[in-house]
Amino acid sequence: MSFNKRKLDNMKRGCMTFSMMLAMATPVLAQTAKRVTMSFVNEKASSALHKVEKQTGKKIQYNYDDVNFKVTVNVSGKTAEQAVEAIIQNRPLKAMSKGKYIVIVKSSNVPNQKWESTDGRLQGMVMDEAGEPIIGAIIRDRKNNQNTVTDADGKFSLKAADHITLDISYIGMKNTSWSGKRGDFALVVMKDASQNLQDVVVTGYQQLDRRNLTSSVVSKDMSELMRGGVSDVSKLLEGQIPDLIATNASGEVNATNKIRIRGTSTLIGNREPLWVLDGVILTDPVNLTSDVLNDPDYVNRIGNAISGINPQDIKRIDVLKDAAATALYGTRAANGVIVVTTKSGREGKPIISYSAQFTMRKRPYYTDSKINLMNSAERIAFSQDLVDSHYVFPSGMPKTGYEYALSQYYAGQITHEEFKQQVYEMANLNTDWFDLLTHNSFSHDHSVNVSGGSELVRYYTSVGYTDQDDVINNTTNRRYTAMAKIDFNLSKKFQFQVNINGYLNKREYAAGEVNFINYAYNTSRAIPAYNADGSYSFYKRYSGKNWLNYNILNEADNSSTNQETNAVTTTFNLRYQPINDFFLNAVFSANVQNADIETWYGEKTFHASQLRTVEDGETVTDFANCTLPYGGELSKNNTKSVGWTARLQANYNKYFGEAMAHNINVAAGFEASSTHYKANSYTQRGYYKERGMSFASNIPEKFTGYWNWMRSNVPSLTDRKTNMVSAYATLSYTYRDLFTLNANGRYDGSNQFGSRSKDKLLPIWSVSGNLNLRNLCKIKSEKIDDLRLKASYGEQGNMLDNQTPELIIKKGNMNSFYDEFTSTVAYFANPDLKWEKTRSVNVGLESSFFRNRLQFEVEYYYKKTTDAFMDKTIADVNGYKSYVVNSGNIINKGFNFTITATPVKLKDFYWIFSGNLSKVYNKVETAPGAETYTLNDFLNGTAVVKGQAVGTFYSYKFLGLNPIDGGPIIDDFEDRFKEVEDKDEYSVYTKVLVPSGRREPDITGSINNTFTYKQWRLSSTLLYNLGAKTRLFRLFDGVSNGGSAFNSDKNIHKDFLNRWQKPGDENHTTIPSVMGKGNGSYYFYNSHWSSAEWSGAPIATGSYWTMYDYSTARVVSANYLKLSSLSLTYEFDRKMLDRMGLNRLAITLSGYNLHTWCDSALRGQTPTQGGFTEVQLSDTPSYTLGVTINF
Repeated sequence: MSFNKRKLDNMKRGCMTFSMMLAMATPVLAQTAKRVTMSFVNEKASSALHKVEKQTGKKIQYNYDDVNFKVTVNVSGKTAEQAVEAIIQNRPLKAMSKGKYIVIVKSSNVPNQKWESTDGRLQGMVMDEAGEPIIGAIIRDRKNNQNTVTDADGKFSLKAADHITLDISYIGMKNTSWSGKRGDFALVVMKDASQNLQDVVVTGYQQLDRRNLTSSVVSKDMSELMRGGVSDVSKLLEGQIPDLIATNASGEVNATNKIRIRGTSTLIGNREPLWVLDGVILTDPVNLTSDVLNDPDYVNRIGNAISGINPQDIKRIDVLKDAAATALYGTRAANGVIVVTTKSGREGKPIISYSAQFTMRKRPYYTDSKINLMNSAERIAFSQDLVDSHYVFPSGMPKTGYEYALSQYYAGQITHEEFKQQVYEMANLNTDWFDLLTHNSFSHDHSVNVSGGSELVRYYTSVGYTDQDDVINNTTNRRYTAMAKIDFNLSKKFQFQVNINGYLNKREYAAGEVNFINYAYNTSRAIPAYNADGSYSFYKRYSGKNWLNYNILNEADNSSTNQETNAVTTTFNLRYQPINDFFLNAVFSANVQNADIETWYGEKTFHASQLRTVEDGETVTDFANCTLPYGGELSKNNTKSVGWTARLQANYNKYFGEAMAHNINVAAGFEASSTHYKANSYTQRGYYKERGMSFASNIPEKFTGYWNWMRSNVPSLTDRKTNMVSAYATLSYTYRDLFTLNANGRYDGSNQFGSRSKDKLLPIWSVSGNLNLRNLCKIKSEKIDDLRLKASYGEQGNMLDNQTPELIIKKGNMNSFYDEFTSTVAYFANPDLKWEKTRSVNVGLESSFFRNRLQFEVEYYYKKTTDAFMDKTIADVNGYKSYVVNSGNIINKGFNFTITATPVKLKDFYWIFSGNLSKVYNKVETAPGAETYTLNDFLNGTAVVKGQAVGTFYSYKFLGLNPIDGGPIIDDFEDRFKEVEDKDEYSVYTKVLVPSGRREPDITGSINNTFTYKQWRLSSTLLYNLGAKTRLFRLFDGVSNGGSAFNSDKNIHKDFLNRWQKPGDENHTTIPSVMGKGNGSYYFYNSHWSSAEWSGAPIATGSYWTMYDYSTARVVSANYLKLSSLSLTYEFDRKMLDRMGLNRLAITLSGYNLHTWCDSALRGQTPTQGGFTEVQLSDTPSYTLGVTINF
């Protein structure tokens, strides 16, 4: 890559101008060190030193009492060090210098005085890069294992041997070491820990020293999580955080991951964790119900609370997992908390950083191993077999394919030669639906940020643009982000921060009735997409009343869903520190979010033709059933939310006692928040998008079907406001880095709990501790750096958003029958409802060896939820079918193990290895109501069953194939039907069906390797999921009752090439035969005994074919090992950068979702797909070129 210097200069000037406008701050450029040009006459020494400091740029540290004298001296032409020596000459003081720092300490008049007290104690001082003393820094003698802490002046003393090595650490600063002999003065300058974030934990309310951490928190620098071509933060967490499971029902770019932390703690409540950005809780752009979010097959294309955040703006992510870590967040924190911290400004000249990613993503191909479908010749042969077996096709089967051509021949509409010609053409057609409906896509992502500042003002500003083109046609994601964070040091006591974060997200995807992937997968390749003249080839589909034209490409051209979400969040943070040990922190944050979703079906679509009852352009005659006389249909949904959070927090952090051995850290505060959602949705017909987005008017009254629809079509309006006031406190005590004790508490109240509930207010609390086993047991081995045991216990609460203690009436419009206004019940009163409570225990062991080259961490946890919300079915006479009660108990327990190692560390080459493993065990201890869950709930895994894990799906027990006719043999209790006679649905389904496993894995983890050689860096990530099960795609979907599995427009799985065809085949296949009416067993398999009136049992199924699709024969392991990412980075060296006028240039080649190893029994299906609903896009490989440039 070559650069034109003029262009580079222009780019620098432009970016700097933008930065200054956005940040409203002018950076102070570093000054070149100068010699002193002053002399002093009878001037205070402190004033003289301050002037020297100001003129030379040096940082001079001293005690004011030590320099309380006047001087007359000429220091012109001297260096800063020489000037300081001249000012303090003939005084019992000594100046020590290191880099840009000069420290003045007490001495004697004896030249070359050793800095050693009479008792052999070493003296020293610890300061930051600004020259300010660091109070409470921990000093450890590596050899003798003795510790001390710096005092209020940053000084310390330590009994020392002749030669000594000290390890110095402090929260927020990089660990450092110092080596010397007893007579030396230890002057230590600590650097900011921005490159060593693992020493600090951010909870959103506090920033803690990890050594004193008593809770379960995983901290990740964003650079560890970044993956080429991935712009969704939730997707970056997959496999990287112990105890966190990230799953997705679709591989689309617009699909958002579902996240579970340490299992499922609620049955019908929201199971998602809280997202916190820079200390403020985020809310979702659209307030989706828990039923929707918890549905394992729901594809969330709307996005979640974090979807609008640019990963390039994120500094770190901390995941809080146990009660001790999450208690301060109150309700819903039982699901875990994910704290996102964005980047901040820095002191120094502006640094402009530009990063770009260019991504190619591979579309699905029929030749992929995960797609195992018939080609057109195989499909035609299968149709011929169906006809030969006298298979009965449904009367509404689409008019296309071999079957339709044959019916035309039998009806005399075409000759035999024409029939043969059509069959030949269809057998050789091989329409590539994946090529027509998907494409190899190109996406790009750009981000520019500017950071810098002075001692008074620091700033970080950024803008970002993401343009993601999915492999699915007409599916895009475009995101615009902007951020400005400015820190003001108003004085030594006051600091103020302004943080503005905004985004605009535009997404497009297929309308609800159009699923391109499902169509491509399930549609016969013997159907043409185009006619010979290049026009679309339509075939007839039955709409229930009429035969109407259908072509998927026409549907793609004339329908879509467009979504636009935007948000702006502004946060003000004021810090007041009147004394060293105490400060107040006030936070106010306000946010506005807006989401618009628009779905359009044009007048040429099949959807519009169904509503119209005729094709576009044809004359309507069925006025009573025509609900769309003209144009198309437009549905719009708008959600706007306004929220604010205010918090006032007091913090006290005090070291005291001999050698500062004791530390108390206290924080307490009050918090108030409010979120106000307003939403409206409507559907309007007669829409002409291509004619100025207008609507048809003056529709004649003869279209009675339309006007009847209009009378019942009223807009839906929602107005929901949630207010919360809370008080919280946290207290920790640490003694000599030996142990830490911690207690947290929070009080939340909610008006969602009624007058008869005793739990309007719920105390949320935790206690925890941390033992430094290395120091406590006085382990002196230099091979063991750290060994800590931590434990916690806590109680938390959860609540539902859609419950109320009062009856809520929804006012309706005028009722023409009663000739007055009517109202309906929106929410029924539930005054006895109380909090859902979760109690949890966490025990962990952390260890570090060989100068941190080998680190282990293992944790065990146990969580029990009581009074869990459950639906209770009641008689219809009450006016509603169910209500929520506190009756459930859930157990989650498990463990995790994490390892980080540096096996090789040489001058030019090093290898870093890390990995984690998490195991979760989930169990429901309470049976639901007898009629709460349907058969489909059991088969799809959404039913709650006592003794089973949440998400367990059930199947019919498959016994084999009938050796006579090849039909499926199912253990359906027909031979012992008395056992299920007159039983309720729950009892019957749990008896007839067998649990097949969970759809979510119970063991997850990753294996990460990074190899660095000079400027080259090679990284790889392997992800693994174990313990999950899935169901194979259905083969006989709706075969009975005129189903569509073998319709002429459907493609067929290649498994049918291995189906039962003759006696003996049952010994080597589990695929049943295909039966027509010519088979005597046809009617037996097309029904089921439970549907008979005499059975006295709930209907278990419609046919044996359905039972087979949902049987144990179709359940396989969803275990997999995936090469998630592989990247190679080259960092240009300093010499090359200087020639190009750059500070940094890095180029990265990476791949994502490159390969998956899984069970061969999946036969053309990925582990994340399942035969529970429509086929969705699976993960496809992508390849990214990334560039990072710093000016």
